[in-house]
Formats: sequence, structure tokens, C-alpha cells
Amino acid sequence: MKNLITCVSFLVMIASCTTAVAQSSVSQIDPAKYNNPIIKDQYTGDPAALVYKDKVYLYAGHDEAPNDFNFYKMNEWVVYSSSDMKKWESHPVPLKVTDFAWARGDAWASQVIERNGKFYWYVTVSHGKIDGKSIGVAVSDSPTGPFKDALGKALITNDMTTHTKISWDDIDPTVYIDNDGQAYLFWGNTVCHYAKLKENMTELDGPIQTIDLPNFTEAPWIHKHKNWYYLSYAYQFPEKIAYAMSKSITGPWEFKGILNELAGNSNTNHQSIIDFKGQSYFIYHNGASQPHGGSFRRSVCMDKLFYNKDGTMKRVIMTSEGIQ
Repeated sequence: MKNLITCVSFLVMIASCTTAVAQSSVSQIDPAKYNNPIIKDQYTGDPAALVYKDKVYLYAGHDEAPNDFNFYKMNEWVVYSSSDMKKWESHPVPLKVTDFAWARGDAWASQVIERNGKFYWYVTVSHGKIDGKSIGVAVSDSPTGPFKDALGKALITNDMTTHTKISWDDIDPTVYIDNDGQAYLFWGNTVCHYAKLKENMTELDGPIQTIDLPNFTEAPWIHKHKNWYYLSYAYQFPEKIAYAMSKSITGPWEFKGILNELAGNSNTNHQSIIDFKGQSYFIYHNGASQPHGGSFRRSVCMDKLFYNKDGTMKRVIMTSEGIQ
């Protein structure tokens, strides 16, 4: 009996110590250090980042859907900037769908790129006369705008691509300027399209081509690291992010697998990958903001990205802490 009492006393002591350690750990958690989502003043989705001089400019669509509305309501794009990836400054709304006279709605995914001191914003909108989604281009002398329609018409319309019968296959534009100065536009849903751009950044320079990628859904993003080109994209549905690698921006592309898992409480997953001050970053959205976050009320988040010695990318771990 004495041994039994001693044993029980020992187990009680261990349990007490474990509880004390757990309570100590909990007490050390500071919610103020949870930096994700990085944009907290409004719902934002489809992030695209631009590194220009000593700042990062973050462009996103503004999710405006009411709490009981279960589809996208997006009429404008927003921009934020940061010098340290922690504190983000909000700027006045630089671009709205109504700035494109030929469009009738839907401020979907977009990207801004700089060339020769001008900033070109490639956006997804619904066309006013041609059925389906289209890609337009706006231009500004400043990364924060204001931007204006650079063409007065769409750059890409749904009738220009016929690989699928859906009306939303011309979405999610991303642009990359290669080392030789040649610019490329990538876009698509269910089919990944690409084409060269002329130096003026507002005209195609050759035929539209396609890339065969496993389970391609949407959201292509092109970036380069050392001698490798990377084409990441939304994979399956609900969406993960997968990627392929190539030694040439025109391929052939070798599929490398999953980069990022399902984004919490959001059917979609849309990424932006950049390098800033010696560190790589993976920018994405999820629907985790409470109490009304979800697939149509998303929030932009950010975590660090790392590469393996062979050039492949390590799986991105989504965190609440984000960038510390």
C-alpha cells in the first residue's frame, strides 16, 4: 500500500508539473505577434506583389460581399506598401472596374509590373459586349496610382481562346520580363495560356500558346530564382498551389508537386512569390479572418519561402505568426 501511495503521489506531481508547464506556455503566447493576415482593415484576395526600389507594393482585389452573400462582389483593386514586410501602409484606391469604359464588372485577379518608369496593371474583368472574362491593362507613372485604361479596349477577350467552352478561362494575368527584355503574359482557367508582349506592354507580339500542366485550375505566377524559372499555379479544386520548373520561360516545364496546401476556409488559393532584401516570400490569401471570413471574404497572408539545394522549393508552411 505504501508503494502504491508513493506511486500515485509521484504521478500527481508529474501531472501538476505538466499542467504548470502548459499554463506557462499558454501565458507566453502574445496574440499581438500574430501578423497573419497582414491586411486587417478590409477583406482582400488574389494578392500580387511588386518589388520596386526599397519597397514592396501589394496589390489585391477588394472582397466586398456582405456576410450572407455567397459569391464574389468585387468592384475595385487596392494597394498597400511596406519597407519591412511587417507594417503595411494603405493607399487611396488606385483603380476601379468603372475606369474601364468597356467593362461591366468584377475586379478579379491582377498584377502590376514596372517597365521604363511606368507601371502596367493587368486585370481581370467581365467584358461589356463580348461574353465572358477579359484582361485589360491600366497604366500609371506611380506604383500607387492613380491608374487609367491604357488601351480603351481589352487586351484579351474570351473569343480569342477556344480550348475550352467556359466563359471564364481568360482570367488571372501574370507578367514577367525576361533578362533579354522580352515580356510574357500568362493567364488562364483550366487551360494555361501565354503570349509574348511588345515593348509597349499593351499589345501581343505573336500567337497565343498553351502549356500542359497537371490539374491546372488557375492563378499562374512566373518568377525566377538563380538559373531556374518557376511556374506556380492553383491546383485542383478546392485549390492547393503546385509548381513546375524550367530552364527556359517557354519550357519545357517539369512538374515538381505541391508547394502550398489548402488555404484555410477558402476554396481558392492565389499566390505571389517575391525576393526582398535577401529573403524569399510566399504571399497568399485564406478565409480565416473571423467572424465572417470565407471563400468570398478573404484575407491576404504571408510566410517565408525556402529553396532546396537542387533548386526545388520547400513546402510552404502557413502560420498565424507570419513575418516576425
